[in-house]
Amino acid sequence: MYLQKDVVRGYNPYIDSAVDDLGTQMDVGLLVMEPGDSYEICEAEKECAVLLFAGDLQIAWNGQSVRAVRPDSFHYEAYCLLAPRATHIALTAHGHSEIYIQKTVNPRDYTPVLYTPETVQTQHAGANGELLGAMKREIKTFFDYDNAPFSNMVLGEILNYPGKWSSYPPHHHPQPEVYFYRFDYPQGFGAGFANGEIYQTGHNGLAIINHGFHSQVAAPGYAMCYAWGIRHLDGDPWIKTRIDDEAHAWLWKADANSHIFQNT
Repeated sequence: MYLQKDVVRGYNPYIDSAVDDLGTQMDVGLLVMEPGDSYEICEAEKECAVLLFAGDLQIAWNGQSVRAVRPDSFHYEAYCLLAPRATHIALTAHGHSEIYIQKTVNPRDYTPVLYTPETVQTQHAGANGELLGAMKREIKTFFDYDNAPFSNMVLGEILNYPGKWSSYPPHHHPQPEVYFYRFDYPQGFGAGFANGEIYQTGHNGLAIINHGFHSQVAAPGYAMCYAWGIRHLDGDPWIKTRIDDEAHAWLWKADANSHIFQNT
């Protein structure tokens, strides 16, 4: 399923588990703030992740406070707060800010963690010329089962270069996944392949992936950065599980596609 919205100032819900979690077991939304705006979060039963896509934002929780500045998602690393249930989070905008918010039920109590540009985990995938550079991308992970086993969620970002592919070769995993798309230009676009469907992606669009193989591509000229969020299944956490489509397994070979231009 793919959702595209014209966002407005304030909280823009995409997935509301009180109405229908669409199989994700999460709440997901985009908070748009202008200078001087404030917003508070305190969920009795749900942990919450607050990811600054872009802006100038004061984040306060449990007597701590940090000013997070991120001009955009394409040239600057992120700030992301992960906090357990019943944590009071106060957000105050010093400039126009856009914030991704992801929540899920979690009975565990733990110490909130602020992931900063200095702590983001980055994998430079496809950087060695695989498939003629067609799947070069940056895979960024804020938290997952390895560094946050106390959480029921996973959250990261993919920096998808213009004209390149990501989530590639096609793969799947049992846990449903959410992609929230951002483009460096508002008219930017790409395509997603998931749930046996093909859909056009756009700025502030969201895809819900709950079955089948999936992959992405950005149109030439437009960089795409998308948040990827996963809710661990009970008894089956996402531990970097990747099940590749056997039909495309040959793409992992070191010499895949090398024959195409051997005579040029």
